[in-house]
Amino acid sequence: MTLNKKHLGSDFEDFLTEEGLLEETTAIADKRVLAFQIRQAMKEQRLSKAAMARRMHTSRSAVNRLLDPDFPSVTLLTLERAAKALDKKLYVELG
Repeated sequence: MTLNKKHLGSDFEDFLTEEGLLEETTAIADKRVLAFQIRQAMKEQRLSKAAMARRMHTSRSAVNRLLDPDFPSVTLLTLERAAKALDKKLYVELG
C-alpha cells in the first residue's frame, strides 16, 4: 500500500476540505444525528410513522425521508413540523 504523504499529519477535516467533501460529509453527519434524535423521540412516545405523519400534516413517505439518515435534503419547515409533532423545540446554531 502506498502512503499519500500529502495528507500525512493532517486531520480528517483537512483531508475532506482538500478533497472538496467537507460540506457534503458534514450535512450527512448532521442529518444522521437529527434522524436518530427524531427516531428516539418517536420511540419514547410510542409514535408510529403514520401517526407522526398525521401530526406533521404530511405523508408517511415524507416521514420516511426525514428518518432516512442517507437523505440529507430536509427543509427547516419539515424539521420544525417534526419538532412540534414531538412537543420539542428545534434549535439551529451557526458555530
